This record gives sequence, structure tokens and C-alpha cells, in this order.
Amino acid sequence: MAAQLTISTLTLQHRIPDDWAVDPWAEVRPLVDGVDVLKEAHPEGLARSCRDWTGPAESWPLAVTEEPRRIMITEPICTAGCCGALYVTMRREGDRVIWDAWENTSDMTALPREFHFDSDQYAAELARAAADRSWEEPVDTTARLLAEALADSGWFERWDCVLTNVSPRRAKPGLPAKLARSEGVDVQFHEDRGPGKHADLYGYELLTVRDQSVEEQVRRFTDLILADDPRKTADRQR
Repeated sequence: MAAQLTISTLTLQHRIPDDWAVDPWAEVRPLVDGVDVLKEAHPEGLARSCRDWTGPAESWPLAVTEEPRRIMITEPICTAGCCGALYVTMRREGDRVIWDAWENTSDMTALPREFHFDSDQYAAELARAAADRSWEEPVDTTARLLAEALADSGWFERWDCVLTNVSPRRAKPGLPAKLARSEGVDVQFHEDRGPGKHADLYGYELLTVRDQSVEEQVRRFTDLILADDPRKTADRQR
């Protein structure tokens, strides 16, 4: 008698990495039946950032099709070529999603087993996680809304510049006040001088405050940046 196929449940959990200086945004950590099955295989690895879950559904890191996809499911804080990464091949077969053909290019030899998921539960969980904002702290919400406002404004294009990054900046615990960076939002952009040409880099270190709502702070930061040529008001970094 054939063994009964085990159908697992996928849960995606947002988690701010311990070493958030590498990537201040939350990783979207996959749990299988409530267990972090990737931790044993790649304990230092980070799952894909929530920034990778903002596009169309077919571009999400764990999106599946009938054609097998080999993806890097966790990566080190440096590079996969340096310290190795964990890969899995995923595909959809009928009403099932299958994860198998695991590869670990780090020094670890442990590999998770093959997993099968109900395709409807799987798709619903991907959609839920992509829309989830419950994990955000005020600084995350401020950074996200400011990034949307700046992108929609077309302001940097007007000044022949390219907006490259808007991210939260978290206060690092345990440091003396004079050494700790204040919590806020970092904005980086560069001049658009065409391919292969030197471009000056610029940035803002915007400070958030506790006695002002997220919406008010986003408005304050937006007004500051959109008031003039951003190259005049930002700090030149190179």
C-alpha cells in the first residue's frame, strides 16, 4: 500500500534581520508547517527581502509555474559566491506545488526534504504576505510611503537624476548616544549622465520624530525634497 502523501502548509513571516545594516528591510521567511526548515540547512542565510514582493505576482520570489524554477531561497549577508547559498527547485503539478532538488553551496551539508503544498493555500499565502504591512514599524511605513511619493512625483527625472534607494534607518541599540545614528529614512540618488559616465552620488539622512504622525513626516520630507533641485539640498557623497 502506497504511503499517503503529506500536504504541508506554507506560512510567510516578515522578520527584521539581526544584522539589519546589511538590509534594513524585513526578510520574508518561509515556514513549513510552522517550522523554519531553512535554518538548519543555512543558519546564516537571509530569505528574500520584502522589497522583492512589490511587483506583479509572477515576479514574487516564491511564484511557481508548471515549468520548474530554481531559486536562491536563502543567501548570506555577503554574496552567494563568497559564502554559499541555499537553492530549491519549485513547480506546480495540478493542484500541488512541489519544492525539491535542494542544493546547498555553503559549508553546511543538511538539506530540507521534499515538500508538497496545496496550490490554492500556497497562492493565497503568497498574496497575503505581499500585501502584509502589519510587521512595519513607523520608520518602515515612513520609508515606504516616502519612496512611493518620490517615485510618483517624477521630481528626480526633472533634474536629470535617478532615485536609487529609499530605506529605513534603525537606531542601533547599545551604543553611546554620540555614536549612535538616529532613527530615520535614508534617500540616495545620482545624476543621470548616460551609460559608462561618472555620476555624482547624493543622499539625504532624514530624521524621524516620535511626536509626529507618519503621514505628517512623509509630507514634511516630501516638501523638503521637492522644494528645489535635490542636488542643492542633499549631501554630496561622491
